[in-house]
Amino acid sequence: MVKFKVRVEVWLKDELVDAEGKTVEEALKDLGYDVSGVRVGKVYIFNVESESSSDVERVVVDICERLLANPVKDKYFVSVLGHEV
Repeated sequence: MVKFKVRVEVWLKDELVDAEGKTVEEALKDLGYDVSGVRVGKVYIFNVESESSSDVERVVVDICERLLANPVKDKYFVSVLGHEV
């Protein structure tokens, strides 16, 4: 078994209003910054023990669909960052 480091990003789907993003955008504008289109997401970084990188991707997709992301409102991106030698 190899320990793989993975990164998962979870974002609201583009067609949904990101209320937290809108709040941050307004706060930044109040501070004098010229910003637009602010979106807020979550990033998870963790290790998974697996036999191969393709197997670890399957495991992490399962983790996303069972816990980290709500498929009705969220989209997610999985990256395998590397493994220990």
